[in-house]
Amino acid sequence: MNEVLKTIRNRRSTRNFLPEQIKESELNAILEAGIYAPSATNKQPWHFTVVQNKDLIDRLNYSFKEFGKKSDNEYLRKFANNENFHVFYNSPTVILVSGEIDNRYSPIDCAAAVENMLIAGESLGIGSCWIGFIEYLLNSEEGKDFLYELKIPEGFRQIHAVALGYKKNNSTNGPIRRENTITYIK
Repeated sequence: MNEVLKTIRNRRSTRNFLPEQIKESELNAILEAGIYAPSATNKQPWHFTVVQNKDLIDRLNYSFKEFGKKSDNEYLRKFANNENFHVFYNSPTVILVSGEIDNRYSPIDCAAAVENMLIAGESLGIGSCWIGFIEYLLNSEEGKDFLYELKIPEGFRQIHAVALGYKKNNSTNGPIRRENTITYIK
């Protein structure tokens, strides 16, 4: 099987990371994969903020949980009230993916960039997890102060995040794929 297809099939979300920081060369390769994602009319409406400061990652987690505990969203409250839950799963590296506010395709284009980064990470032996929850905090009034600290550019909003690090354990057993998801018309 082709190596790219093999990597795609083997990639799983990692939620248990070693504390060791990933190498700069690995991080740069992952970021480059994100930059080379396709985007509508080649606008490339993304901005990547790399956070490797454990204190900041933990403060984001704490603020997310405090925010989530007060949320009307029952699903969000469930995670926020779990004292063992960490929004980034204690990963040593987090990439926040922001998109241009005025570009209607930003969420889709940024998702393509995230997927490229996840696959690139897997190809390098780096565990990853796509994080959506943090956008609730960072796009709220309570999260405004973080936008400045994270240097999110003016005219961008937080859309996705990626947790990265070395895997504590390797698992390539994925869930069985749903059947009947393809229709051929020839």
